[in-house]
Order: sequence, then structure tokens, then C-alpha cells
Amino acid sequence: MYVPKPFAVDDPDRLMEAIRAHPFALLVSAGPDGPETTHLPVLPAEGAPLRLLTHMARANPQWRAIEADPRVRVVFAGPHGYVSPRWYASEAQVPTWNYVAVHALGRARLVHDPAELEAMVAGLAAAFEGTGAEAWTLARLPQSVKQALLANIVGVEVAVERLVGSWKLNQNKRPADRAGVIEALTASPRAEDAALRAAMQAIPVD
Repeated sequence: MYVPKPFAVDDPDRLMEAIRAHPFALLVSAGPDGPETTHLPVLPAEGAPLRLLTHMARANPQWRAIEADPRVRVVFAGPHGYVSPRWYASEAQVPTWNYVAVHALGRARLVHDPAELEAMVAGLAAAFEGTGAEAWTLARLPQSVKQALLANIVGVEVAVERLVGSWKLNQNKRPADRAGVIEALTASPRAEDAALRAAMQAIPVD
């Protein structure tokens, strides 16, 4: 990923915060006819070194491509949105798009073992369901249904070798111009713009 110096973020805590906050990611790998991609929920495993966990349908041909070449990229997209030249204090500006993105590069291991797959699916569900009495768990499924589910998915564990972060949030603009963008995003009724505004306000600017 091309990242101009003003937008580069390498702080591990900030990168991991973005990964956890935006877990619906794009898994990219090399295939026989070009790149293979799948949108998947992806969560970091406990402990170090960093590993990312997900699973896909066994009918998805991407896992066979990963079997042939385990090098993968996982793309996490954070807040993003259009920025109008009208919002800047300075004249002669052009439209742009502000965004937060993290790319995780590493090597994938495919998981076929039913017990390991069950733990991966259970962990993913628990991360979003919580642990209350009403939370859904695999234990709610009849054994035959659970076995069929696990037989029809393939787990993917990515051993992350490098994280690349891009926080393109007008850091290269004058303070008055950034303030104008933040003001316009604050006035917007769109939830996406509120998240983008918060990201702009949170990042330090020299």
C-alpha cells in the first residue's frame, strides 16, 4: 500500500485499535488467474506474535489458492468519506477522500481440524455476542447441525509479519483548512461522517 509520509501510522496500539474496531476485512491472496478476494470477519487471536483468525466457505475456491501460495494481505477499512473543496478556508483546492486503513501482511495456515474450527467459530461468535445469558453459542445447535457447519468451512490463521497503516486525514493541510473539514463533518447527519470527524480529531498533527 502506498502511504505518503504525513499519513503513515506505525504505532502498534493505534493499528490494533483500528483492526478491532473494523473487523469486517478483505482477505487478498494470489490465485491462478489473478488476485483472489473474500470479505470476511477477522479477529486477532490472543497473545503474541500477532495472528488473525477467520473462516470461509469450503465451496470458496480461495482457500485452495492459499494452499498453493500462503502469502496473504488482510485489508481493514476504517472511517472514510468525501471532502469537498468548499470546506477549506484556502482557495484553489480540489476534492479528496479522507480515510483510515490498515493492511496486515503475512502467511496463512488453513485449518481443517473440527476441534480447532469449532474454537475459532466459538471465539468469533463470543466476540460479537458477548457472554450474557442470551448470547448465542455453538452449544445451541444440535450436534448434527454443528458437524455439518464445521464440515462446510475452512479456517484461516494469518501469522502477521507486517502491519501498514494509512491515516489520510488532511494532515498536509493548514490548521484552518482541517478545522473547516471537521466543522463540515460535524454538521453532517451521516454516521460515517461523525466517525471520520472523530478520527480527524484524535490524530496528532505537527
